[in-house]
Amino acid sequence: MNLIEPILADVAAVTAIRRDIHAHPELCFQEERTADVIAKALTEWGIPVHRGLGKTGVVGIVKNGSSARAVGLRADIDALPMTEHNTFEHASKHQGKMHACGHDGHTAMLLAAAKHLARHRNFDGTVYLIFQPAEEGGGGAREMIRNGLFERFPMEAVFGAHNWPGMKVGAFGVNPGAMMASSNEFRAVIHGKGSHAALPYLGVDPVPVACQMVMAWQTIITRNRRPIDPGVISATMIHTGEAINVVPDSAEIRGTVRTFSLEVLELIERRMREVAEHTAAAFGASCEFEFKRNYPPTVNHPAETEFVRGVLGQVVGPENVQAFEPTMGAEDFSFFLQAKPGCYFVIGNGDGAHREGGHGLGPCMLHNPSYDFNDELIPLGATAWVRIAEEWLRAPRPVAG
Repeated sequence: MNLIEPILADVAAVTAIRRDIHAHPELCFQEERTADVIAKALTEWGIPVHRGLGKTGVVGIVKNGSSARAVGLRADIDALPMTEHNTFEHASKHQGKMHACGHDGHTAMLLAAAKHLARHRNFDGTVYLIFQPAEEGGGGAREMIRNGLFERFPMEAVFGAHNWPGMKVGAFGVNPGAMMASSNEFRAVIHGKGSHAALPYLGVDPVPVACQMVMAWQTIITRNRRPIDPGVISATMIHTGEAINVVPDSAEIRGTVRTFSLEVLELIERRMREVAEHTAAAFGASCEFEFKRNYPPTVNHPAETEFVRGVLGQVVGPENVQAFEPTMGAEDFSFFLQAKPGCYFVIGNGDGAHREGGHGLGPCMLHNPSYDFNDELIPLGATAWVRIAEEWLRAPRPVAG
């Protein structure tokens, strides 16, 4: 690996920052302490800081030369509402809050890159360092955009990364097009007519309507959607009834929908509503159907993806830049990619062997109470960020496509 030597020399100090953030996790839009830590470090390194976008977001600005060109690098900073099972020294000090997705590590990698960029400034233009809050369900990227991120800090492209457990350290994963799915949720409330369970013909039972509806929705996947267009409908909750001898008045179904394209999402939402309303009507019931779109699919732009693939190949060798199999997980970096050209890639976090004594018994997977970020990634991720910024501002701007 072609790591940057000055970054390697700073690893211990940045690792200490990462572990401090891990020990003090904060949930979406509550990242006040985390933002203070980030802003303090950037200021000490001579980097101007803007705060408040997306409530707790931080943007660092590193300029050099006279070029008007600019590029954005993003790290997410929030934690998850879950209890950590690890007991090592830097484990969470706050019950019910944990950095179980590695955002503490993402922050550390970008901080290490920021320090190097500020010290050496081997580029002509501006690098915007975007420390984004509320990725875990809060849509912090969307809120930063609404607060004027791209108007206040105009940039040609934006890049983001995520650690990936199970992928070896020293490897990256990326591909053009979809990297992650859209995240959406639905709620259907079926209104029937209650009765005694021994006299169901006197009422309209919403329970078989709910069962029929759940099964009918799956025909959207098998009969309405093209087989080559991925989509998942998961009915995960059905709530109804209070007593075993009473036919209830209503039943509620909740769940999620995931797709890799907005076109498939449009199809599924429309057909789910039609199936719900007509299924209920066929049984003499009625239905309220609600559909909430949370995160759009994370779709990489082709030119920017090829650029990233080339830069990462220079850092770790082309053979270690792998094609990434898209996942039905979701990521709010998708909002950035809807607004600007860019690319989202993953960096291998290893198999968990890096964890110290005192880790939980579970695997080192994302959103797992035994997870911990692999600090070996800090110099690698920071090197990747520096090279992406330097090469972007040095090379001709890619043709949009």
